[in-house]
Amino acid sequence: MNISKKAIISGGILFALLFATGAAAQSRHKGSARQSREEYIERYKQIAIDQMERYGIPASITMAQGILESDCGNSPLSRSSNNHFGIKCKRDWTGRKVYHDDDAKGECFRAYPSVEASYHDHAEFLDRQPRYDSLFAYASDDYRSWARGLKAAGYATAPDYAQRLIRIIEESQLYLLDRPDGGRLYARRHQKQPDEWFADHSSVAPAPAAGIDPDNFRTAIASVGGYDIYATNGVRYVLAREGDDFRRIGRALHLSARSLRKFNDITDRSGKPMTGEVIYIERKKNRWEGEEQFHICREGETAYAVAQTYGIRMKRIERMNRLHKRGGLAAGERIRIR
Repeated sequence: MNISKKAIISGGILFALLFATGAAAQSRHKGSARQSREEYIERYKQIAIDQMERYGIPASITMAQGILESDCGNSPLSRSSNNHFGIKCKRDWTGRKVYHDDDAKGECFRAYPSVEASYHDHAEFLDRQPRYDSLFAYASDDYRSWARGLKAAGYATAPDYAQRLIRIIEESQLYLLDRPDGGRLYARRHQKQPDEWFADHSSVAPAPAAGIDPDNFRTAIASVGGYDIYATNGVRYVLAREGDDFRRIGRALHLSARSLRKFNDITDRSGKPMTGEVIYIERKKNRWEGEEQFHICREGETAYAVAQTYGIRMKRIERMNRLHKRGGLAAGERIRIR
């Protein structure tokens, strides 16, 4: 691609972002905008907590399944039938039915009068099906065992289903909902004032006393091609939707799939992003521009995950921490980010 084409594309995206900032607000008032993950959690988290208290199913698991199965309430199935958990009809279902292509064409799915009814039926479904009995031996705050158990019991056919649930839970800190007074705890951690959000993402912000968490709160700065645009460390990104690949995202944003993979440190050309995954739409930076200097690793985190969290190039993370010659990261390990 020559320089003139790059300039045209960059200018086109910038114009689209500026134009869409005002248009996005209007579309939300009309109810046509996609529901974000944060909006979905805020809307339904109390129902998940109520089901946990009644059945012992972790609220984090219920929320993560709802997010994944319904694409945050945006999937055609959830919109047409209020079915947020992909539960099929089965022989004992006597309620309304809809037909949707899934593992096979035109499969029968349960339809509900409300989303609340879908959440209740999800809890009943797990409670009554013998193949899920082993799950209830786990504590209601052991979301990892529940996620693996759901996959082992055959809830979904995706080979990485458990990993997807765990990733959603940890990205959005849904495990807070499993704790006593979880709704209040989650709200305190996530509902920041606008000036606090700006401070977290500003290069001149004071370092928070308890460290930073860039994924604590998201607010869209624009909407382009059906995707809300967010920013971390001054780098813009979108959240992948159900069924997305890099070609599809790139087409909507006037970028090549190759550029998107490069921006996101991805070398596997056949790989596809998971629903809700952060996809940067411009080149990440060499360091974190806030005041905090270190990231404290959580269990199972990788250099790639840290790079995506902070909007920093993975090679830079590896160089700063001399990671290229050793294995994974340890829980509690301090990783330099600037």
